[in-house]
Amino acid sequence: MARNVVISGGGTGIGLAAARVFAAGGDRVLLVGRRKEVLERAAVPGALSCAADLSDTADVRRVAEFVGREFGAVDVLVHSAGGTGQLEPSAAGDDPLDAVAHNWTVNFRLNLLTAALLTEALKDRLASPGGRVLFVSSIAAYRGSGSGAYGAAKAGLHPYAHDLARDLGPRGITVNVVAPGYIEDTEFFGGAIDPARRERLINDTANGRAGNPGDVAETLHWLASPGAGHVTSQIVQVNGGAERGR
Repeated sequence: MARNVVISGGGTGIGLAAARVFAAGGDRVLLVGRRKEVLERAAVPGALSCAADLSDTADVRRVAEFVGREFGAVDVLVHSAGGTGQLEPSAAGDDPLDAVAHNWTVNFRLNLLTAALLTEALKDRLASPGGRVLFVSSIAAYRGSGSGAYGAAKAGLHPYAHDLARDLGPRGITVNVVAPGYIEDTEFFGGAIDPARRERLINDTANGRAGNPGDVAETLHWLASPGAGHVTSQIVQVNGGAERGR
């Protein structure tokens, strides 16, 4: 039976890979993201799309209304929207403290607030029993992210997921987190990653390779399956062992 799957950040990278996996399994997919043109270019057979800024409550309400009209219930909710703010305007002025405040605020909004708002807006529509809520975190939540802002924002997903799992568990809904490491073929690093940094990230893994969006997508697909029905409130590492360090 086809399920209704909502994927934030579904136009590129991990979100797009997940959308293709779910669609290939016969599920109905809704792609949500800020850039309408990116969503329209996404090659996902039969997928619907809804352009929205998920940090804006009015836009989130509009997505919820769209879901209500097109889907009714939501079987799987995947949060893959996020990033370090490369598409955001820079901080105004040259004050370094203002730059810190801007960077932390942007990362909180992109990686944590978007997920919380969309979840809360759709919580009552989650299929009961059998619903799935899935968050895409990051290895940075464990090992840092340079500035700290991105890793801290992703880490904030973890207690939220645990609280949701307890809240939604009586309805037969599971809530889990996937924490990828270095994933190639995404927009995360903007242009091409520095070769020395790429080598260092790969050397951190136990299996000696970079991850790809499909690695994460297949994990999300499994966590949404009936076979993972007793798996909840977990953080699944998909980073080739890099979270353990070298």
